[in-house]
Amino acid sequence: MGYRESLDYLYGLQRFGIKLGLENIRTLLTRLGHPERDFGILHVGGSNGKGSVAATLAEILVQAGYRVGLYTSPHLHSFTERIRVNGTAIAEDEVARLVAEIRSVADGVPATFFEFTTALALLHFRRRQVDFVVLEVGLGGRLDATNAVTPRLSVITPICRDHAEHLGGTLAAIAAEKGGIIKPGVPLVLGRQEPEALEVLLTRARQLAAPVLLCGRDFAPLPAAGGFSYRGPGLELAELQPGLAGVYQHDNLSVALAAAGLLRGQGVDLPEAALRAGVAQVRWPGRLEWWEGRRQVLLDGAHNEGGAKVLAAYLATLGAEGIRWVVALKGDKRPDDILGPLLPLVTALYCTVPAAESAVPPEELRRRGVAAGLTGSVHATPAAALAAALADRRDGEIVLVAGSLFLVAAAREYLLNQESDRS
Repeated sequence: MGYRESLDYLYGLQRFGIKLGLENIRTLLTRLGHPERDFGILHVGGSNGKGSVAATLAEILVQAGYRVGLYTSPHLHSFTERIRVNGTAIAEDEVARLVAEIRSVADGVPATFFEFTTALALLHFRRRQVDFVVLEVGLGGRLDATNAVTPRLSVITPICRDHAEHLGGTLAAIAAEKGGIIKPGVPLVLGRQEPEALEVLLTRARQLAAPVLLCGRDFAPLPAAGGFSYRGPGLELAELQPGLAGVYQHDNLSVALAAAGLLRGQGVDLPEAALRAGVAQVRWPGRLEWWEGRRQVLLDGAHNEGGAKVLAAYLATLGAEGIRWVVALKGDKRPDDILGPLLPLVTALYCTVPAAESAVPPEELRRRGVAAGLTGSVHATPAAALAAALADRRDGEIVLVAGSLFLVAAAREYLLNQESDRS
């Protein structure tokens, strides 16, 4: 079985849909000899910022000289991006080998795509003899496949209302699901939380005797020229230069630093130079990403209310002449949650559909924009929408691509193809 056939098999598992529960993944890991027990695991959940935190933690550990696995989802361009060791994605032929190996022991286990992929990642990390794995939660937490592990520490970034059909309709219900990754006695780092979510998380942490570090209470970023400073228990760092754009990322980077501080307390050697280099060198494509470093096209994966609010706060600092927004929303999103914070800041909408997803009809997005006093147009594909926005763009204006990571991926592919055609 080659790589393409392996992907066909994995994507074919999506027929099982999203099936929250730990029975399947536990069975797979048992049959594989429990690869998750061979390295230290840092478990990262939440609604917004978990990818940035995971990437930063991994980069800090790499800078300190450790061999580090990073498991994230979804990918932007290639399945292999989900599984990395020291920044290098898993090889396609290795995917094919591991899919065949896991299939050989998976008889009678109706594993979903994410369950099978999680087992594949953990097996790959064991084969690569990593020291640590930074494991990003897929959906929720309590019943997510990644929760079949016992980590050295847990992290929960800010929680907002998202995936209500799976996690519940209230912030408290969603927090209860995401707080399911809290383990007895395992240290917990919390990003800033709404009071309703914070109460749920702190209550569970107390019940499980899990020590807590809370952003804004126990540690925090502080303004500094060109970046930020960090102050937390046993660790102070002045004038850090972040590799991720946006003031809101200072919170995410501080969450990663708080986790690193806990690891230092556990005896992990993390010199100050590694902490600084990790913060400075981390990259997370598609999240406040200025294409080619120029202030013309901004790509951001904001796809829920929390993400839209922090994106809006960033846009408000730019002083742009105008913002042309290429927008597409997944069908299970509430448009007002995402459009509400952003429409007052933009001048025109280019409405389309995200690839490989159900979608909010683009005509509905256009109507909402027009009702808010904007110009709006509908386009069949993200590429067509982005091409139109770029053609209309004037000096001093920004083209924003946001609303879905699938949309951002399609936009990046279009821009990469344009670069290739020019070369």
